[in-house]
This record gives sequence, C-alpha cells and structure tokens, in this order.
Amino acid sequence: MGLAFAGVFGYLLVNVAVGLVAVSVGSTAAFGVAAGVLAVVGLGLGTAFVLLRKPWSRGLGLGLMIGWALASIVSAGYCTGLNPELYA
Repeated sequence: MGLAFAGVFGYLLVNVAVGLVAVSVGSTAAFGVAAGVLAVVGLGLGTAFVLLRKPWSRGLGLGLMIGWALASIVSAGYCTGLNPELYA
C-alpha cells in the first residue's frame, strides 16, 4: 500500500518535470513528445512493474498508473496531453 502512494508521488514529480520542459520549449512537437513520455512512464512502466509479480513492484506499478489517471482527471487532460486543444 505504501509503495502505491510512492508511485503516485513519483509520477507526479515526473509529470511536473516533463511538463516544465515542454512548456519552456513551447512547441507543438514538445507537447506531443511530453505526452508520449508521460504515457510510457505512467502506463507502460506501471504495467511492466505489475507484470513482474513481486509485492514491491505491484504497488509501485499500480501507483504509477493511478498517478497518471489522477493527473488526467484533475487537470482535464492538460497535464498528460490527453486534451491538446487546451495548449493553443
């Protein structure tokens, strides 16, 4: 359970770092790359950790996926690149 919270917190830290880089570059391509990186980190790495089937990796993987989902819901897709119309 504790590693799930660590996964959520870790994803949010990665989200802030990647978001700041994308906003500082400011191009449409940067937002696309940032959205891809965030999806791979949140969903891809989270799934890989869950598939390892170890207790620590399951919690961390679920936390990463939950973090991606929470960031998507709370920011209406702005922070994860699901709603690119908000960037213009």
